[in-house]
Amino acid sequence: MLHFDKRSRLFYVNLRPTRLEDVPEPNLYREIFPYSQFPKIPFSNERVPTLIPEETWVTDTTFRDGQQSRPPYTVDQIVTLYKFLHRLGGPKGLIRQSEFFLYSKRDREAVEKCLELGYEWPQITGWIRSVKSDFELVKQMGLKETGILMSCSDYHIFLKLRRSRGEAMAMYLDLARAALDEGITPRCHFEDITRADFEGFVVPFAVELMKLAETYDAPVKVRMCDTLGFGVPYVGADLPRSVAKITYLLHQRAGVPSEWLEWHGHNDFHKVLVNATTAWLHGCCASNGTLLSIGERTGNPPIEGLVVEHAMLWGETEGVDYSVISEIADYYRTEIGYEIPPIYPLVGRDFNVTRAGIHADGLLKNEEIYNPFDTERVLGSAPSVALTDKSGVAGVIHWVQDHYHLPEPLAKDDPRIRQIFAWIEAEYEDGRVAALSDEELHAQVREAFGDGMKRKPR
Repeated sequence: MLHFDKRSRLFYVNLRPTRLEDVPEPNLYREIFPYSQFPKIPFSNERVPTLIPEETWVTDTTFRDGQQSRPPYTVDQIVTLYKFLHRLGGPKGLIRQSEFFLYSKRDREAVEKCLELGYEWPQITGWIRSVKSDFELVKQMGLKETGILMSCSDYHIFLKLRRSRGEAMAMYLDLARAALDEGITPRCHFEDITRADFEGFVVPFAVELMKLAETYDAPVKVRMCDTLGFGVPYVGADLPRSVAKITYLLHQRAGVPSEWLEWHGHNDFHKVLVNATTAWLHGCCASNGTLLSIGERTGNPPIEGLVVEHAMLWGETEGVDYSVISEIADYYRTEIGYEIPPIYPLVGRDFNVTRAGIHADGLLKNEEIYNPFDTERVLGSAPSVALTDKSGVAGVIHWVQDHYHLPEPLAKDDPRIRQIFAWIEAEYEDGRVAALSDEELHAQVREAFGDGMKRKPR
């Protein structure tokens, strides 16, 4: 059977009939997922082509998945974070949607307050279980779209739901119909897609959803959920773990439009951001994430990482203020009380701080040598040096020049710098292991340079 792809203007052949394989026993891919060992990565050495949609964007699940790994946010915190997402996404909607729980009074109050702001972006959407009665919550909140849990691996269908594939598909299609009957766009969450039988369930199910979309003349979205982080970005990797093949084949084989496809990953095996990017590059418009990667278990793609990745792939989006990323991090530290790891990329306290003397020497000569981009212009965070016994004289010079107004650059043979460096060496020779505090170093500068030194504002 041929189908015509309007974007590439080519006819494609469906290689196999897209019929449900209603097997009597679950396909658990035991060779790939032995459970008693680390999972294996299968390769077929067949690759799918890059297929970049005309437009790509970020979606947010900070207030749904992000609240499954920490104490719930207060209503005020949710509203403030939603305002940050609006500013970071900019007027063109780089951050297109934000997903909310609807079950508690606090969740619903937060939705109401965010709706009152009247923002076009990010659009507020809901999330419900595979239960028809939950649609009443979506209707009460006046939302136009909701996610619906539709687990698609045999682990979930057979072992959790205790159903056959046919029974599960019938239940899911009934739910999608119920949403469409209410005028609500269903976003079908294909949970555990990276362990699912792609030909025997995923594609036939997606094909039936697209038939529903055609019947109702309304969108039916598919969220590809890598629930346990099994997805891999490698060229030539095979199903069910290949992110590229899952994305590309749902678009080409099942006919799901790129703008209805969304990737949602987890970081169990340290691939959460690159997998989201791989989905973008193979036919998916939307990649889903959470602020600071805070999400269930190992977390989701970090929103700030997705925004930066998007800028590196397709250029900075007009109207986006990337320094909001630093404001978000400061809010988490000071108002929410969340401890961001010091070396966390982009916003960790030490992400652009060096302790190596050779790096400090490079920063003194030209900061581009050891700083990946102009962090001060883009994020409002200048590169700096933290002093230890490994920082060398160059590190001392950089620290002093970074913290004080000076009439001219300092030299490595400056006796005042040598005095401070000698004190540092003595501290560590006496057995010190902790890093030097700013207070200690300011005291050493006063002793070496005198009390007339004027500090820079920080």
